[in-house]
Amino acid sequence: MYNEDEDEQSEKNSGPGFVGIKFCQECNNMLYPKEDKERKILNYSCRNCSYQERAQNSCIYVNMIVHDVNELSQIIGDVVTDPTLPKTTDHPCPKCGHNEAVFFQSQSNKADHMRLYYVCCGMNCQHKWSE
Repeated sequence: MYNEDEDEQSEKNSGPGFVGIKFCQECNNMLYPKEDKERKILNYSCRNCSYQERAQNSCIYVNMIVHDVNELSQIIGDVVTDPTLPKTTDHPCPKCGHNEAVFFQSQSNKADHMRLYYVCCGMNCQHKWSE
């Protein structure tokens, strides 16, 4: 038996599922989403013949925006002149070997939010790294 509540709950947990182009089983033309206002359901219907099928879920379009930015590229080298940032001599620069660097914690909401970022204080280096 079809349980609409279970179907909605699984859709929320796993995402929209297949959202793509569907084709008519009778004439192979594209099916278009069409609302059945009386029964309040979504159907896919062919514009060339009378074929219709009920939509498996109510999502007809997904716009997934992925914005993945490397946090190291967002760090400005001028942070070495910030007097409020702590400095360390325990982490030498892997690029130039200078033994002084400023460090700070990531401001990201990601799972690795405890990561420390270092910026070399060496002249003309300003190399950025994390450990």
